[in-house]
Amino acid sequence: MGPHGAGRDGSGDGNKSNSSSGGGGNNSDSSSGRMGLELYLDLLSQPCRALYIFARSNNIPFEFKQVQLVKGQHKTEEFRKVNVLMKVPALRDGSFTLAESIAILLYLAQKFKTPDHWYPSDLQKRARVDEYLSWQHANVRAKGSKVFLTKVLLPLLTSQPLPAEKLEAAIEELNVVLKQFEEKFLQDKPFIAGSEISLADLVALVELMQPVCAGYDLFEERPKLAEWRRRVEEAVGKQLFQEAHEGIMNIKNLTADQFAPELLENFKQQLLKQVTQN
Repeated sequence: MGPHGAGRDGSGDGNKSNSSSGGGGNNSDSSSGRMGLELYLDLLSQPCRALYIFARSNNIPFEFKQVQLVKGQHKTEEFRKVNVLMKVPALRDGSFTLAESIAILLYLAQKFKTPDHWYPSDLQKRARVDEYLSWQHANVRAKGSKVFLTKVLLPLLTSQPLPAEKLEAAIEELNVVLKQFEEKFLQDKPFIAGSEISLADLVALVELMQPVCAGYDLFEERPKLAEWRRRVEEAVGKQLFQEAHEGIMNIKNLTADQFAPELLENFKQQLLKQVTQN
């Protein structure tokens, strides 16, 4: 549940297994897509939520393998066979396995021939999507995660709040990135690539929901971003979006004793390092 190493593109063993499909795109033919597609996800993770929403909203049939990062399920030998990096999300499609959320999103978009707007065939629109997806890792993702860690996870694990100046600094870093996002990527367009939603919008909004769920409402004084959020939610389906975010919306119900004891101290140290580094 931390950013990067501590489990955002995190990982795990599939305790819970559900068949899922979603609500509104083009399927590939069933012989190539229906059998054997498994997505290993923890919906507390932003990239996992983006994948879940994308697959469901495009009627992509898959088996949902729930991976609980706080239980250390990503450290098992069984999961290592799916992703040797021991992070979620991960995909298994028959004998083929794939790590890294952006790679998985692109694989699904192309295999299942989802509507063109998700990853446009138009060269310049696709370049806009690629541009955002390349930029976001060290910016929206990193800074949004830092607010979440500082405001929620570290106080939970250390049983004391971090100094106020740490949280203020994390929020200020995020505010700088949000200004860049509005001015460079969104501008006055309905969506990042133009008039229709793309993978870039979905990835962006799911990342921005992490600090929102931690109690920092970054949309409150940003009407342009708030309108964009509304359009993205409507494009994928509000109910599906809320379903995917149910767990993270209730993150404050998480307690330290829910973490696997053997992982707790190591996890705490990883998070402290991520929050304190500049």
